[in-house]
Amino acid sequence: MAIKRIIEGLNEFHDNYFITHRKLFEELSNGQNPEVLFITCSDSRIDPCLITQSLPGELFVIRNVGNIIPAYGTLNNSEGAGIEYAVQALGIKDIVVCGHSHCGAMRGLLQIGNLAQQMPLVYDWLKHYGEPTRRLVLDNYKDAPSDKLLKIAIEQNVLTQIENLETYPTIRSKLYSSQVTLHAWVYEIETGEVFAYDASVGKFKILENRPFPVPNIMTGLALE
Repeated sequence: MAIKRIIEGLNEFHDNYFITHRKLFEELSNGQNPEVLFITCSDSRIDPCLITQSLPGELFVIRNVGNIIPAYGTLNNSEGAGIEYAVQALGIKDIVVCGHSHCGAMRGLLQIGNLAQQMPLVYDWLKHYGEPTRRLVLDNYKDAPSDKLLKIAIEQNVLTQIENLETYPTIRSKLYSSQVTLHAWVYEIETGEVFAYDASVGKFKILENRPFPVPNIMTGLALE
């Protein structure tokens, strides 16, 4: 049974990894100081700590279906609460929105009518918060083949969430003073590669030795 394997893994973690990293966990018990807010999909095939090789305590992670960030002002928005806490309380300066290849949420978004009966809650989530991406993709890329259309939807969805992040007062303020940097990524499951949006060429490029932060279009007024 899968749960039996999970329990075996817990024991393996405690008896081996935890023991050899005890000092790290003792330090973490005194508080957290993550370096990056990593926003990604709930999909089981993407593991933020694994693909970035991050230690416990280095990433503050928000996950949901489709790595979607509702715009500021949405009621009952736990994503917004997490973002606000990460930036205001933890002082995080880098925020990554990371989509991934073969995303079931984006596939469902492109065929959203099929979800209404079988998964009404998923339908409501994607219809309400994914509509800007769906409309942009179907209006502008309707002649693209289905596999290409899915890739476009995955990438455009990441960029939409970057725009939504900019609606949050705390993010807007930090962007204004260059205290926060936003990053738009897509993880490719089949190759293990990560692609980052490069605004200078208007497309996602493989991420190797340097970041491609989303340009900050907000500049502060000169103080007289």
